[in-house]
Parts: sequence; C-alpha cells; structure tokens
Amino acid sequence: MMSENSTRTTDDTAPEAEHIDSVDVFERLLAEEKRVLVDFYAEWCGPCNIMAPTVDEFAAETGAEVVKIDVEELPEIATRYDVKSVPTFIAFRSGEVAERLIGLQEKATLAEAVE
Repeated sequence: MMSENSTRTTDDTAPEAEHIDSVDVFERLLAEEKRVLVDFYAEWCGPCNIMAPTVDEFAAETGAEVVKIDVEELPEIATRYDVKSVPTFIAFRSGEVAERLIGLQEKATLAEAVE
C-alpha cells in the first residue's frame, strides 16, 4: 500500500519510454519531434537494466519524446550514431544530435540533455 506522502503514482498507465523496432519508425520520429532522447541498450546489459526505471520515470515527466532502441535488434541505427557501448543516450534536437551521454546517468542529466 502506498503512503499518502508518496509522489509515485498508483496509475499503471503512466507512460514508459517507447521501444522502437524499425528504422522507418525511428526516422519518422526524428522528422516529426523537436526533442527526442534515445536510450541505446541491450537486454544483457546490467547498467541498462539499472537505468530502465529511471528512463521510464523521465519519459513520464518530460515533454520530450523518450525512446529505447535495442542495439542488437537495430544495429544499423547504433552503427549510424557510433554507439560502441551501452547504455548510450543521445539527445536529438530537430533531428540533429545535440548531446551524447554514456553509462549510468542521473535523471537530471537526462533532462539537461534534452532541454
């Protein structure tokens, strides 16, 4: 049971970071959205799994689009953006790379990257 002071929602429909599963969807997203944060991850990656709840929380709190790309499912996108380790976070502004963060990150750092 949640305490009254909890800032966490009991609503299970809170938005999570969307999982991108095709190059076309990714390219359309970059073309349509002004601010996008991409979490490049792998299922086997411990730090990626640690970051997952933080990324989902950030997705629920920000006006930017937050998405996840599994580097093993879409290696062509990971290669295009020179992702050599996971997790890597790339912030895009108007379709262009604005910032790149590698490894575990604070939610505030993710927010700064997409501002």
